[in-house]
Amino acid sequence: MINISESAQTHFGKLLSSQTEGTNIRVFVVNPGTPSAECGVSYCPPDAVEETDIRLNFSGFDAVVDADSAPFLEDAEIDFVTDQMGSQLTLKAPNAKVRQVDDDAPLVERVNYMIDAEINPQLASHGGKVILVEITADGIARLQFGGGCNGCSMVDVTLKEGIEKQLLAQFPNELSGVKDATEHEAGEHSYY
Repeated sequence: MINISESAQTHFGKLLSSQTEGTNIRVFVVNPGTPSAECGVSYCPPDAVEETDIRLNFSGFDAVVDADSAPFLEDAEIDFVTDQMGSQLTLKAPNAKVRQVDDDAPLVERVNYMIDAEINPQLASHGGKVILVEITADGIARLQFGGGCNGCSMVDVTLKEGIEKQLLAQFPNELSGVKDATEHEAGEHSYY
């Protein structure tokens, strides 16, 4: 689940040596699965370990992870690097903002994952977002645009040349097209 480099394990060992005996580290995600997800590491005294926590054994300590954070910490890496600027602990958790889904998950889950992980971060740079409304029986993904995309004159280009191409390339035998389910009306909610 979490890879902690040898240098980070040594660093944690030094930090924990000055703590109460039995203290470990806790790795967690605040607001997991959202665009505002943040990862952190803290001390975890023995009396702060819950029955549902997951314990990962490392050299001289355990990393404790709560059950809610666990799926969002898949493939996470903690490292301790030293360079000319000093020393720094780094935590990279590529799945913190979006929960990873299995390859055999239902199509709706896999499409939502791709929207959250790849498409919406691209649209966010323009203040927009998209959500999946439904996948029809004939393989059409119906999408609802929001934010800066609602009322944008380029929404058709974004849909056909961007989103549809990405989704059809990822799901060639499962999706046959993408349609816009948004009512693009001019108003205070629209951006131009």
